[in-house]
Amino acid sequence: MKPTLFVLAAGMGSRYGGLKQLDGLGPNGETIMDYSIYDAIKAGFGKLVFVIRKSFEADFKDVVVNKFKNLIDVEIVFQDITTVPEGCTYNPGREKPWGTNHAVLMGKDVIKEPFAVINADDFYGQESFAILADFLRGVEAKKNEYCMVGYRVGNTLSESGSVSRGVCVVDENKNLQNVVERTDIEEKGGAIIYLDEKGEEVSIPAETPVSMNMWGFTPDFFEYSEKAFVEFLKENGDKLKSEFYIPLVVNNLIVAKTATCKVLDTPSKWFGVTYAEDRPQVVLKINELIRKGIYPNQLFKK
Repeated sequence: MKPTLFVLAAGMGSRYGGLKQLDGLGPNGETIMDYSIYDAIKAGFGKLVFVIRKSFEADFKDVVVNKFKNLIDVEIVFQDITTVPEGCTYNPGREKPWGTNHAVLMGKDVIKEPFAVINADDFYGQESFAILADFLRGVEAKKNEYCMVGYRVGNTLSESGSVSRGVCVVDENKNLQNVVERTDIEEKGGAIIYLDEKGEEVSIPAETPVSMNMWGFTPDFFEYSEKAFVEFLKENGDKLKSEFYIPLVVNNLIVAKTATCKVLDTPSKWFGVTYAEDRPQVVLKINELIRKGIYPNQLFKK
């Protein structure tokens, strides 16, 4: 059974101002997500699942899904603030959905095989999808063996300013122990530094693995996530901006020794439009990859 690619796209409407304004960065208006899906198909993924907001279903099918429907099986699921386990309550004044792991939970009824989770608006690179697909093929019919693609922090910086990254703590077997959020990461004086809790600069090696929200799971993760979400809502349901993040659930499973999460090293360079000033550089990077023959000039035939 081929693994599934689960694309977190529920935030696209708010970040981009509507689907019809999806930013075309490739020579034929391709989005970053188009390149991810092209890479995933090439790596051997057999199905796409998008999680979106119900309010832009029609536009999403027209603008996005129609590109891929003849190339790979496609499913759409919806993230909605009201989708919570039976008996759970939350602050009626809340307007924002519950975060990335809540979005993942929306796939539980349509995903029965090992699956990858990615952001819609991050460029991950072909090597990363190949590495991830290989891992997922190896855990078919298994449980509690997860992975995360760990990007070398030096390959994830922005030329336009500092960034925040989840710095990975790993053991001698490359198993994830924890993800620590670090802010104000940038290159300075030939070194890569971040600011610690006291506001002091700390240097880290360029090869240090960081999370860019590229995960691999087996379907048992849904059951753990649902139980964790019930507990999360008991403690945080009254808050207007609390977030049920993927690393929260993964960290808890690791601490409890319920599951392992292998950190897979990738040579790929991540990029995305963190700042408006990043856009011209992203366009140049995509054009350079096309020039090298890594991507065709037009990804999908109309």
